[in-house]
Amino acid sequence: MLTFRHLVASALIASSVSLFGPAASAQERWIPTWAAPDVARVDQPAQTLSAAARAFPWVNDVPDAVREAAPGQELEVAGGSRLHFNDQTIRQIARVSAGGGRVRVVLSNTFGTTPLRIGAAQVALRDRGSSIVAGTNRVLTFGGLAQPAVPPGALLVSDPVDLAVPDFGDVVVDLYLPDDTAASRSPVTYHPASWQTNYVSTRGNHAGAVTFPVATTTAYRRGDGLASASSFFLSRVEIVAAQPTGVLVAFGDSITDGTQSGTDQNRRWPNILARRLAEAGIRMSVVNGGIGGGRVLADGVGPNGLARFDRDVLAMPGVTHVTVMLGINDIGQGGANASPSVAELIAGHRQFVARARARGLRVYGATLTPFEGAAYWTPEGEAKRQALNEWIRTSGTYDAVLDFAAATQDPARPTRMRAEHDSGDHLHPGPGGYTAMANSIDLGLFRPTGP
Repeated sequence: MLTFRHLVASALIASSVSLFGPAASAQERWIPTWAAPDVARVDQPAQTLSAAARAFPWVNDVPDAVREAAPGQELEVAGGSRLHFNDQTIRQIARVSAGGGRVRVVLSNTFGTTPLRIGAAQVALRDRGSSIVAGTNRVLTFGGLAQPAVPPGALLVSDPVDLAVPDFGDVVVDLYLPDDTAASRSPVTYHPASWQTNYVSTRGNHAGAVTFPVATTTAYRRGDGLASASSFFLSRVEIVAAQPTGVLVAFGDSITDGTQSGTDQNRRWPNILARRLAEAGIRMSVVNGGIGGGRVLADGVGPNGLARFDRDVLAMPGVTHVTVMLGINDIGQGGANASPSVAELIAGHRQFVARARARGLRVYGATLTPFEGAAYWTPEGEAKRQALNEWIRTSGTYDAVLDFAAATQDPARPTRMRAEHDSGDHLHPGPGGYTAMANSIDLGLFRPTGP
């Protein structure tokens, strides 16, 4: 028999959505449409780098042996923007691949040691520059809270909002940070090289403002003069796809992250692949899982690949495919040393495959592109690259092979990249090289095979 207490409890449960914020339907299939893998930025005493360190401008884990302390001077080769925030709003731009009618965002304090307080959060569609399309802004809540605190080491998923996001549209995420992030002395969770300009406001809460009062941007210039930008505390943008859509996570290092592809250009090879898939009528969200300087076995700019694979690939909702292009930094940083060995790198790749297949994913291996002429190239490293590529091509361990080496190498000298594909640093492709990589991929690998 139902008592008054039971009826009141039932009514409270039924009204919980309106009381505590909107909830995602059990029938909704959420998928990521943009991501920026997290790393920790730990602010160190200022130092300069020796000439030897400047040979590695694309990483921020330069060995201590080549560091030279210089109190009062800025670190010349930084992994990303050194900004802190205090009573300011960050407006960040996410170029999605697949669109949808419902949106939520994932905030990250993965490497923080103190709570990250969010004073306000909104999502909108970008108009141009730092402006949003009037009327598209939506207030974000997190479990019903409009001003949540992200605990140390945690992610927070927003409650969903209705927002019609087009394929390849720009989603804007505003975060008002009322506290001084420098005063907390907590590591900052960020993505060092977003290759996307993001905006920082003057003092105050400007979330949802059509015209954003820009005080600065997250742009920075590396030690080699190359301009990039960073993103902060924003891990993913997710959507409910209007029709069945696969999810590919491109797992890799700076060549996947998009170094030398240009800021605000969206010309990374995963971006170009996403366009090709759409033009072929294949519904696939392509998510970038690259971190510049990343390695298979050793920590560098962020955790090693084996440590971050679960968080940056397997934990993604709805993921169906993963590509792995990782190992050139292990080889290059190893120089002429025997370690890491090819056997160790192969063992690491086998781990990626085993863990992906355990989740039912299709997993494709990508060969490592030529790098003769790069600052850390050695004959010993070249021999390792060729041996690892041969294993990727012929072992049958991966479900398929993306032969990026063949797509970019100089036929007359395969240890080097073709001149028209080379950005100039002899390691990273330029826009032409990224296009060649994306165009070399067999789109049939991503066509649906089941009902």
